[in-house]
Amino acid sequence: MTGAPWSSGVGRLSDGALAVGGVDVRDLAAEHGTPAYVLDEADFRMRARAYRTAFEAAFGAVGAGVDVYYAGKALLTVAVARWAREEGLRVDTASGGELAIALRAEVPGAEIGLHGNNKSDGEILRALDAGVGRIIVDSLVEIERVARLAAERGLVAPVMVRVTTGVHAGGHEYIATAHEDQKFGLSVNPVGGPDQRGESPAMVALLEVLKHPELKLLGIHSHIGSQILDPDGFEAAARVVLRLRADLAERSGVLVGEVDLGGGYGIAYLPGDVALDPERVAKDIAQSVAGVCRELGTSLPRFSIEPGRAIVGPAGLTLYTVGTVKAVTVSADGGADFTRTYVSVDGGMSDNIRPALYGAAYHAEVVGRSSAAETVLARVVGKHCESGDIVVHEVQLPADVRAGDLLAVAATGAYGRSMASNYNMLPRPPVVAVSDGVSRVLVRRETEDDLLGLDQG
Repeated sequence: MTGAPWSSGVGRLSDGALAVGGVDVRDLAAEHGTPAYVLDEADFRMRARAYRTAFEAAFGAVGAGVDVYYAGKALLTVAVARWAREEGLRVDTASGGELAIALRAEVPGAEIGLHGNNKSDGEILRALDAGVGRIIVDSLVEIERVARLAAERGLVAPVMVRVTTGVHAGGHEYIATAHEDQKFGLSVNPVGGPDQRGESPAMVALLEVLKHPELKLLGIHSHIGSQILDPDGFEAAARVVLRLRADLAERSGVLVGEVDLGGGYGIAYLPGDVALDPERVAKDIAQSVAGVCRELGTSLPRFSIEPGRAIVGPAGLTLYTVGTVKAVTVSADGGADFTRTYVSVDGGMSDNIRPALYGAAYHAEVVGRSSAAETVLARVVGKHCESGDIVVHEVQLPADVRAGDLLAVAATGAYGRSMASNYNMLPRPPVVAVSDGVSRVLVRRETEDDLLGLDQG
């Protein structure tokens, strides 16, 4: 077993057990327990370098500069933030907590961005005090708040305005972020009917920023969705943003110097899936934006992108121990009954909410041994008090899968730990990094004492 959806450091040993980063999963389970998030450090670094070098080469070829921000919301720990910076990436944060981790990792403020549709005054002030390189403002109200807080500090806040382009790309409705009816950004489309077209909220916001001496308008930000596997959406959104940039220059005389095209680059979750190739998408986008700027008669801005899942998703797996195994007879609509084997593990929706929240698909395998048994249709489920507590909806597993087996779910590096909860009072699993045959704990396992320590009785 090698290749997608597993990290590049995953392989089978001679006795059939899985190793990742040169470490036997049986040793990982013995030392760190299960469930555990296992992160292949070399794979993370390789993917970070691949995005940086691909985009630098492609945009450099058309005469544009580019910055790659690691989207910390996918998974952010102090070590992960350091890895990203050591590979030449900046760090994008979406809350005060993520900002605190980036700063603890000694990422310079100038190399950090702060997102969020509802930033608190405290978060904005922390960003200003840290000298973050950009605050992405999300509403007219926030423009006024950032200006007021910057004035209180006697600072000029560097801001980008987040816009919604109407280009809808990616997976589930909840992770699509560029259609009009949602909480993020300001629409580029004018308000009003066809006979009474008003100003677009995006243009109003850009002009408003320019009125404030406490604000420095860096540029325009767009993010169209997540788990995108076709680069056409990025190119369409870039065209809209670059036209808005040109229109702003005509209105104000200011041609902003930066355009951020966001993230959302898709990965392989199942065997046979094909991830978005960074070299291909970088070349396609670079050539497209260069052509648009030629059409508009504007110079190329500096661009930035924000991959998160594409870097950390494939680098991670979640290691579980199997408990109850139960065969269930299922009555099929219009067909013969069939048997589904329910394989329960010692985690579940508290460590990976995405299957329950989005219907996300994952792949699992028995990894502590080999098996010559025929496979059966299985559903991997958790231990929570919810019928929707499903980890893998459908997968073929050996018919002899049994209690005590180690089972791994691939491509869980993104949004597993970062969306984890303590539902049913389960302590959250550790994040364990593996590299060159050695494992180390990045985030320790929570304990019941941690949970009880928050309860004031």
